[in-house]
Amino acid sequence: MKHAVVMGGSMAGLLAARVLSKYSQRVTLIERDKFPAGAEQRRGVPQGRHTHGLLASGYDVLERYCPGLSAELVRAGAIPGDVLRDVRWFLEGACHVRGKCGLDGLMMSRPLLEARIRERVAALQNVTCRDNTAVEALEVQPDTRRVIGIRAGSELVEADLVVDATGRGSKMPHWLQRMGFDPPVEERVEVRLAYTTRLFRRRPADLNGDHGTVIAPTPEGKRGGVMLAQEGGRWTVTLIAHFQPPAPEELNGFIEYSRTLPAPYIYEVIRAAEPIGDGHSSRFPASVRLHYERMRRFPEGLLVFGDAISSFNPIYGQGMSVACLQAVALDEVLRVGPADLARRFFARAASVVDIPWSIAVGNDLRMPETVGPRTAAGKLINWYMTKLHKAAHSDLSCAVAFHRVSNLLAAPPSVMNPRVALRVLARNIAARKTETSDTPSTRSWQVNV
Repeated sequence: MKHAVVMGGSMAGLLAARVLSKYSQRVTLIERDKFPAGAEQRRGVPQGRHTHGLLASGYDVLERYCPGLSAELVRAGAIPGDVLRDVRWFLEGACHVRGKCGLDGLMMSRPLLEARIRERVAALQNVTCRDNTAVEALEVQPDTRRVIGIRAGSELVEADLVVDATGRGSKMPHWLQRMGFDPPVEERVEVRLAYTTRLFRRRPADLNGDHGTVIAPTPEGKRGGVMLAQEGGRWTVTLIAHFQPPAPEELNGFIEYSRTLPAPYIYEVIRAAEPIGDGHSSRFPASVRLHYERMRRFPEGLLVFGDAISSFNPIYGQGMSVACLQAVALDEVLRVGPADLARRFFARAASVVDIPWSIAVGNDLRMPETVGPRTAAGKLINWYMTKLHKAAHSDLSCAVAFHRVSNLLAAPPSVMNPRVALRVLARNIAARKTETSDTPSTRSWQVNV
């Protein structure tokens, strides 16, 4: 290609531009916001104020396309760690057993990660980054079979390929209809998530030195929280509510809200921690997936990427890593050649989305208020996952099997491998015998830390 245009300068757009720089003489990245000078919050990424983590799969991909990036981020203050050994995962009444699982992750703020990747992409000789530029329309051939560029105001920017990485607010379905194409089928699962984030000063003794904790919401309480270490000696704390108002942004209300979570770890830290800045709340009404891979007709010279294809419940932390894996898919289809590019890419992108979508939606459907399709198979899987988490309280192999799936390194059926399933069965039988043999006076609530 002579020229490729990427619309959207967040993580997905940056990754798409990085891949396209290998195959196009010129790449222009267009962003409607102004890029900050460094690791600062950007108006167009409101979720950047909330807690972010990079899954092991995303970590590996970023290091492939930006060699040395992880070391650079650590020098800037990012916290490396093993996702199971260094973080407390509280699910189904107790923490997963602790141990090294070999899955490396990085904890840092979203602005720091995005700024470092943007610096790498902007430094490429054949990439131009344009901010403060709004794309108003696609430019198409008279027969609408091919997109030949974009319009920004009165300016026409011609391109051999246009990639829409504008995120959840993408106008692509509307633009396709105006061009005479049927819009993609939309899949929607209403989760009505509300979440509030505050920053606190991190002390060495907090969590006995652990790097964070994840406390999953339950169908009964519908409240959870995430606390992760990040650069600058800070904790980022996000409190989560399903089908309820968000946690208060005001400090005392935020702390009191943390007392209502299923485990005490966040409250025990922040009740005496120094607050940094103000609180920020956001809402996420529904997980949405657009099935571009099912469209019978699609214009040439156009692709859709990242959250513009699918956006998930953010509490699972999958969005950035899904964009990374879609970048790998884009690289692989471009390596073969430009023929039938959209069909081949959307098929690969759909296979990338399938796993995180099934994880997020399957777990969200445990909440009785969640609006989405329920199946007998889904109910069986959720029942099994409950048993898997209980086994993972004491069995490292079960815990590792779950975290390989949640980090998008293994397919969900892998947790039902007979070797794992037998361990799940054995651990649950043993736990049931112990519970039955206990008298009410000797029973106690125990948490593995």
